[in-house]
Amino acid sequence: MLVLFLCTGNSCRSQMAEGFGKLYAPDGWQVASAGSRPVGYVHPKAIAVMAEKGVDIAGNSSKHLNDFPKPDVVVTLCGSAAEECPLYPGALMTEHWGLPDPAHAEGDEAAVLNAFRSVRDEVERRVKDLFARL
Repeated sequence: MLVLFLCTGNSCRSQMAEGFGKLYAPDGWQVASAGSRPVGYVHPKAIAVMAEKGVDIAGNSSKHLNDFPKPDVVVTLCGSAAEECPLYPGALMTEHWGLPDPAHAEGDEAAVLNAFRSVRDEVERRVKDLFARL
């Protein structure tokens, strides 16, 4: 079974979900992330806040949703109407988690890091819940 986490740029939210998914997925499950318009990198602050939880996503790459032909479970993580959240028909199960993109957080360094941590913690909670239900 393949669980695919999707957002637009595949640099923050879906990368965090992939990291936690690989941590919490049952044996034999595959976990990946992708975007409808991948930006080509994983956001350094996403890498930093995941490292705080002991999850290394530094080696991840930004991927396009077309790289994954047939996922079983698709979770979209787009948070605002301005984002074009990708559609992925044909999956056995789909879910949408409307989470803000921390890459657009404003304020000083501490405020931006807190935005990343807040999204990270919510992603972790939802990933744990997802795998408990699957």
